[in-house]
Amino acid sequence: MQRLYRKRIIVGVGGGIAAYKSAELIRRLKDQDADVRVVMTKAGQEFITPLTLQALSGHPVHLNLLDPAAEAGMGHIDLARWADMILIAPATADLMARLTQGVADDLLTTLVLATDAPVALAPAMNQAMWRDPATQANAELLRSRGFHLFGPAAGSQACGDVGLGRMLEAEQLAQCAADCFQCKALTGKHVLITAGPTQENIDPVRYITNHSSGKMGFALAEAAAEAGAKVTLISGPVHLPTPDRVERINVVSARDMLAACEAAMPCDLLIAAAAVADYRPEVVAQHKLKKDPSTGDGLLLQMVRNPDILATLASRPDRPFSVGFAAETQNLLEYASRKLKDKNLDLIVANDVANPTIGFNSEENAITIIDRELGQTSFTQTSKSKIARQLVSFIADRLNRS
Repeated sequence: MQRLYRKRIIVGVGGGIAAYKSAELIRRLKDQDADVRVVMTKAGQEFITPLTLQALSGHPVHLNLLDPAAEAGMGHIDLARWADMILIAPATADLMARLTQGVADDLLTTLVLATDAPVALAPAMNQAMWRDPATQANAELLRSRGFHLFGPAAGSQACGDVGLGRMLEAEQLAQCAADCFQCKALTGKHVLITAGPTQENIDPVRYITNHSSGKMGFALAEAAAEAGAKVTLISGPVHLPTPDRVERINVVSARDMLAACEAAMPCDLLIAAAAVADYRPEVVAQHKLKKDPSTGDGLLLQMVRNPDILATLASRPDRPFSVGFAAETQNLLEYASRKLKDKNLDLIVANDVANPTIGFNSEENAITIIDRELGQTSFTQTSKSKIARQLVSFIADRLNRS
């Protein structure tokens, strides 16, 4: 059930005796690395305590629509947007009837109306209630509106009756939830991405850097997360928001970036999109450098080589599938091909930063991928977000075949 990896699932708990199974359902979802939040109806709280479900989910249970603390920031809307799926288990006959009418008189029914995520119901009720024409009509109407119905199962019931109406077991419900998600290309993979420039201090006020904005690396992090990966983004100093579901680690210098990358290992895939300074001042002045008349109009800085982050990581015993970037102003493919070989990479992405429409700080890009096995593949100029999705798809296909 890798398809539940990092999925955001709201478990809605209605007011039925089967609510005791919700505890095991939450455990099953968490076992598959889903991120679970719980919303309970007032009736659901009569059957199982919020404290129990809080302990199992690891998060406070949401109980009230009109929670002053949460609603100061429109909390119910944020929660509706957060979810990848809402799974209501148990879904009682009453709750199903209210959903067909579009009722929004508590937090759970309001979330169902406010979300764009799929909604699944696990019916649980007396066998006579389930086969009643009104319940059957409601079930059919909900299906026609795109709701998923998981079950019910047949068997003995708490009231002593036997027949359809039992809520599916937790393991079955978790499998049904997983089946609603398409298996993505990087599901279960750990992807490490570097982005942005590095800064190398000259003194406490000045530093050496470059024009990288980090936009390409951040777009790649977002695309990799969309593809199901666990993403660690190690970024130099940039002014960009962290993509959703991405762990971001901020660094400054090339040596900082290497240390952060090594701490984040092992990973399955390394995409080194950062523009790392090749050199740094040999000595960093403790105080601001002043003009020295004895040197005339010049200033001499002695520079030393920075560690080669990409080559270092690509030569580890636990070497990941390694992808580099070659941002060049001339002889693009020649230099990129040399870098592919010298750094022991699987493929390299070449882009012409001399072109202002696809260079540093631009909103678009055009790239040529040089693959150790497949040769060259070019993507024409388009937005960096689209290029990122195309590139991640290409890399995932290559990774999964290697």
